[in-house]
Amino acid sequence: MKIHEYQGKEILRKYNVPVPRGKVAFTVDEAVEAAKGLGTDVIVVKAQIHAGGRGKGGGVKIAKSLSEVKEHAENILGMTLVTHQTGPEGKEVKKLLIEEGMDIARELYLGIVLDRAASQLVIMVSTEGGIEIEKVAAETPEKILKVWIDPSIGLGAFQATQLAFGLGLEGNQVKNAVKFIKALFKAFIETDATLAEINPLVITGEGEVIALDAKINFDDNAMYRHPDFINLRDINEEDPLEVEASKYNLNYIKLDGNVGCMVNGAGLAMSTMDIIKLAGGEPANFLDVGGGANVDTVRDGFKIILGDPNVKAILINIFGGIVRCDRIAKGVIEAAKTINITVPLVVRLEGTNAKEAKVLLNDSDVDFIVADSLEDAATKVVGAIN
Repeated sequence: MKIHEYQGKEILRKYNVPVPRGKVAFTVDEAVEAAKGLGTDVIVVKAQIHAGGRGKGGGVKIAKSLSEVKEHAENILGMTLVTHQTGPEGKEVKKLLIEEGMDIARELYLGIVLDRAASQLVIMVSTEGGIEIEKVAAETPEKILKVWIDPSIGLGAFQATQLAFGLGLEGNQVKNAVKFIKALFKAFIETDATLAEINPLVITGEGEVIALDAKINFDDNAMYRHPDFINLRDINEEDPLEVEASKYNLNYIKLDGNVGCMVNGAGLAMSTMDIIKLAGGEPANFLDVGGGANVDTVRDGFKIILGDPNVKAILINIFGGIVRCDRIAKGVIEAAKTINITVPLVVRLEGTNAKEAKVLLNDSDVDFIVADSLEDAATKVVGAIN
């Protein structure tokens, strides 16, 4: 689950991670009042959307008076902000973070994420703050220092010190950075975060270490431990189809292609998308309907897939292990009869009673294109579109 910058900073404050003073505003008047409350000469007006690159897109402005705060708030609120992470369609700005300006001496990068290959958390730092870490990794990977954390031991003070020295910090800056890193790591662990990215992490003229930005994502599977986090979710920042799918407990992610996929099992879903691309097509989604595909899940899956206007054909690829293929076929047939399907529908069922399932599909009143293998299914669904 993603949250906004202002929400992430509110959580970091609870863990004594230094962040600038600021307040969220939903209207121009609220923005001006928030600026008055800060009482500083320099105010930063920041668009709040679930995407990076806001500054380059015009979503972050510096103000030196209340009139400038008002002007920037009027221009940013309601704008469609386009960044490298939003895609060309952009996102509408519905809220602002009004924040005190900082005396910035240096901009750095700090991130914590799970390294799945090593089964450990990794803390990454770089002197290239304010720049997309992907660009740094591609162009100057030697400027990224990584330290892996054994989950059975936790973060050691020597590791936080190693990171601080790796950033070229000196004197009190090192002490402040070590304190910052340890506090951020504690926040990461105790909130069940999957990502904590501070970009930029700034060193002020007085040697303070402050999170000028904060991007925090949480593990959805751990939400039962953090019921108060549920209110942090902003469905306006999520794809409407993904929000709808979550109501049906379907694992759905929208993609940019035109072949709708309905599969049971995440691994099989990934393989299905791969072979569609191998056949020359482009998957429109990832959709895992779970092990026990039945009439209801298939019907709900159809509704979600067909809600995407880019979908020109649908591929159902289900392995009948937990449930027999003939039962799945009956469920697919019944579900298809209740939904107005206006695109070609390719079905590939494999597993127990697969032969019986093919007979049911071929003899039904629904115009299925029945495939004999995964390769055959991909070829047929791409051919149906072409």
